[in-house]
Amino acid sequence: MSMATHSSLRNPAHNKAYVITGPTSGIGRRTAFELAKHGAVVLVGRDREKLREVQKTVEQKGQHAVSVVCDLSDLASVRRAAAEIVALHLPIAGLLNNAGIMQMRPAKNALGWDMTFATNHLGPFALTEALAPHLADGAHVLFVASAVEDPERKPAVSAGFRGGRYISAEASARGEWKPGGSAKPGFDAYATSKQCILAAAMAFARETPRLSFNAVEPGFNPTTGLGGSDVGASVRFLQAYIIPLLVPLLIPFVKILSTPSRAARVISKILIDPSGQTGVYFDERGRPMQGSALVRDPKFQDRVVAETRALLSTVPR
Repeated sequence: MSMATHSSLRNPAHNKAYVITGPTSGIGRRTAFELAKHGAVVLVGRDREKLREVQKTVEQKGQHAVSVVCDLSDLASVRRAAAEIVALHLPIAGLLNNAGIMQMRPAKNALGWDMTFATNHLGPFALTEALAPHLADGAHVLFVASAVEDPERKPAVSAGFRGGRYISAEASARGEWKPGGSAKPGFDAYATSKQCILAAAMAFARETPRLSFNAVEPGFNPTTGLGGSDVGASVRFLQAYIIPLLVPLLIPFVKILSTPSRAARVISKILIDPSGQTGVYFDERGRPMQGSALVRDPKFQDRVVAETRALLSTVPR
């Protein structure tokens, strides 16, 4: 169940609402605070207590929030959350698919699906498909992607990525990737999941022109801790205390570097943009950029969408 008085969010003065996944830390948290200046925010995440804390912070500023517990790696949880969001009867102006993980060791969800692929692609895909029919014309749907899906992206290659390694949706769910990938555990799963959700965003834009479907590369945010508990204590210490001091100093010299606050401003600007742009992949500064050659291919985009829908349809409701 959600943790707010729903009737308070139906006030006619609250003429816009924004759904945000992964709002309890990093980019998602900062973006929730930014978007709360423009309307009610629906906070979608796994941890009830962390959601409660973000919601309280929003409300202390005289703004409005509601929390919906959802584990994006669990399709049943996604379906329940989508139904709960629809039942709020809010005028949703934007959906931000922000939540994501990058695990260093393979893990499976309850269905036996690769956890990274389920969280970064299957979950956001299913949530978007469930909510899209209930969004008003002109509403925004934005996916947080990653340029590591591109095997030609030099900074990503230098970091050890070898681009998306997609075989099929079923193979990805099994944790299987095209050979010749990264030597670093977890990198192929992450790059492939981000390539797939980026491809889906572009396909959705062609399928449903009444809505604005876009994607954004938020830049390299070394303080966000995508690995969660999967990384060591020393890495978490660096992420929490040392790196935040260094990143602002380096941003003028390293183009791809960003911070959660900076990324949140870019993301919020896209989500409130009235121009109706759709099918755009934005970079860390909010400018159009190109994805990999594969992800730009409409045939690949359509194949990812068709195979994802077929996979999700195998799970009984």
